[in-house]
Amino acid sequence: MEPVAGALALASAALFAGAALYVSLVEHPARIRAGISTAIAEFRPSYRRAAPLMGGLAIISLAAGLTAAVTTARWPWAVGAVAVGIAVPYTVLVIMPTNRQLLAPEPLGQPEAARLLDRWGRLHWVRSVLGLGGLAAYLAAAFTR
Repeated sequence: MEPVAGALALASAALFAGAALYVSLVEHPARIRAGISTAIAEFRPSYRRAAPLMGGLAIISLAAGLTAAVTTARWPWAVGAVAVGIAVPYTVLVIMPTNRQLLAPEPLGQPEAARLLDRWGRLHWVRSVLGLGGLAAYLAAAFTR
């Protein structure tokens, strides 16, 4: 079971980390550069498409990493699982209040929208770091004995 669980953990963490890093380094800065009203207009459909994908990848990585940890009794799998998996409660508890304001149907003023988008970008970097940390732990688990 460990080779399958480990491979699934590694693949889902790599996809999660890559997508999170792409958003932090490319998509969000580009949306900001396009102007605040354009950034808000782009954020809404982008978020609605990305949220299930990113949440699903984090949950798959958590489950597969914990399975690999249990079947091998090797803690780096658990470390990777927790690092990627914690992105879900972090998103719900820390980022979601900002998301709700950005997704609200009532229009936001330019200064408020700019402040929220800036905050969202900083908060999202934590997800990128968690994904990369989890991926690093999985790589250590996979390539060391």
